[in-house]
Amino acid sequence: MTADQLRSLIASGLACDHLEVDGDGRHWTAVIVSAEFAGLRPVQRHQRVYATLGARMHTDEVHALSMQTFTPAEWQALPH
Repeated sequence: MTADQLRSLIASGLACDHLEVDGDGRHWTAVIVSAEFAGLRPVQRHQRVYATLGARMHTDEVHALSMQTFTPAEWQALPH
């Protein structure tokens, strides 16, 4: 799997205002900004992302995914 493919999978199941994906083909990092995260605890946000990936999370396609998840307001409050 490529970073573009993983980015597309996440974006197809989650409306993202900002999405960065990087990795080596099995181990990934992602920064995901979505209004859908509003009111959710961090573990719930991660579960929401995992749901978009489905069975791929249990195969070698996505061996590990480290995420930073933000609402648009949280993202705007960060220094960029």
